[in-house]
Amino acid sequence: MNKTRGKRYQLDFPALMTQCEANYARMVKLMRVVGEQDRATLNVSDGEQSREIWIRVLERAPYTTILQMEQDAQHPLLSAPALTIRLYHDARIAEVTEARPWRKVDAKNQYPNAAMHVPDEKHQWNRFLGEWLRHVAAHGRALTAVS
Repeated sequence: MNKTRGKRYQLDFPALMTQCEANYARMVKLMRVVGEQDRATLNVSDGEQSREIWIRVLERAPYTTILQMEQDAQHPLLSAPALTIRLYHDARIAEVTEARPWRKVDAKNQYPNAAMHVPDEKHQWNRFLGEWLRHVAAHGRALTAVS
């Protein structure tokens, strides 16, 4: 009997770190808007629709900053995306550690699993953060710090 097995997922650590480094560079620009405040609101419009994105600093330490980035809901029945991001200032990387409405983001998941999380979920959430930050940079018109 010949069993066909798929390849086991292997975390592509260099690709993940490259994404995290790029996200750090993008986040540093947004952190200038936040400044010493704990919150900022970004108004993003792509011509068709306008969205608000909030950045909240949850914790500041000498080598790390933890923040949450959240967008307003597009529909009452859909959860608004919110990411918890840890900035490692010494390593110059930004890592997604939680994604709401889901949970803590693991680097590698067994698959299949009851929650249907994909094996490379951490990499995908970090890639999503990169796309989100590029969209904000391209379409952000009004950046306001909130007192």
